[in-house]
Amino acid sequence: MVAPLDGQRYWESGLFSGLTLSGRRVLVGVSGGIAAYKSAELVRRLRQAGAEVRVVMTTGAQAFITPLTMQALSGHPVHSELLDSRVEAAMGHIELARWADAILVAPASANLMARLAHGLADDLLTTLCLASEAPLFLAPAMNRVMWMHPATQANSELLRQRSVRLLGPAAGEQACGEVGAGRMLEPDELVAELLRYWQQGPLSGVSLLVTAGPTREPIDPVRYISNRSSGKMGYAVAEAALRAGATVTLVSGPTALPRPPGVALVAVESAAEMAVAVQARISQCDIFIAVAAVADYRPSVVVPQKMKKSAPELSLALERTEDILAMAAGGTDAPFCVGFAAETEDLEGYARDKLARKGLDMIAANLVGQGVGFESDVNCLTLFWADGQYEIKRATKAVVARELIEIIAERYHAKNSG
Repeated sequence: MVAPLDGQRYWESGLFSGLTLSGRRVLVGVSGGIAAYKSAELVRRLRQAGAEVRVVMTTGAQAFITPLTMQALSGHPVHSELLDSRVEAAMGHIELARWADAILVAPASANLMARLAHGLADDLLTTLCLASEAPLFLAPAMNRVMWMHPATQANSELLRQRSVRLLGPAAGEQACGEVGAGRMLEPDELVAELLRYWQQGPLSGVSLLVTAGPTREPIDPVRYISNRSSGKMGYAVAEAALRAGATVTLVSGPTALPRPPGVALVAVESAAEMAVAVQARISQCDIFIAVAAVADYRPSVVVPQKMKKSAPELSLALERTEDILAMAAGGTDAPFCVGFAAETEDLEGYARDKLARKGLDMIAANLVGQGVGFESDVNCLTLFWADGQYEIKRATKAVVARELIEIIAERYHAKNSG
């Protein structure tokens, strides 16, 4: 399983170093739900990132957290009444709708999403959402059954069609004790989404899909075939792409790494699961970067019970796994495809063969071992494309990833402008 996000990691990683929300005006809406307790930290983080914040609370939200708390954290009175005699003469709700550069509702309950989907404006928060031209972000938070209910899913799709940006929900343990999708994203992740939205980078507006980590191919219920990949390079590439302005989805095999803030994570285990996850998303991405160390072979037969030690020798019949990269590069309207090649000899020969054979736009190759590549915090890469190459010198994987993304962005735009 992928480790949960460490809230401090967002600020300590340097992922958005140099970026702030300074000068941005964010209207935070809080609807009724236990996740309202996270909204206090969200307001604090938004202000820490430089934003000016106003808070609007529904009646239900006030049952979970007091307006006084939000006032203290935002530095401004909290708004809750649609028809407030103290401000209505000045059309206070319209003024607030015009004030916001963005509206972020966190948590967004199933009830609030239903009302917005059907254009209801029966309280201050829904009225502001309908009366504002600012981008609207919703952070859904509800019980897993409520989230998966066909009505909620239909409302979510309707909101997306109207350019409402849904952030989450995440999956995990819920306040009711159940486990599943429906958790509100962490405050740091929501701040990262706003930073990414306003960030102008070489991949702004680009949708990017990354694979990372190893795969595990089962032998029996307790044993599997895998490799030494830690996933660190793929996760660093996902973070660097996010920093460059891309919308990033990360399909990850089993690792011990925390989810990069702002990156959509799809956890898989086997090569077959990774192939299905990539195939389902490849048509929606502009760039595909296959960093994962996918097993080349898997056992032909998975034994249903634990194999007992008996014979002095044991042979396993193996079969080829899916070639995910070839599938992605060979499809109709294929995205810009970048492969990885970890070699122990003849780096350029093997890399260029893979580049041509799979019809890739670029390949990033490295010699593993000697303190770089697998199970290491450092790496170095040689990039090859049809008529050129580029060397990325040995450095931490975060630094290598940033330089790699710069070259990918340059080659991607060159291809699409030609």
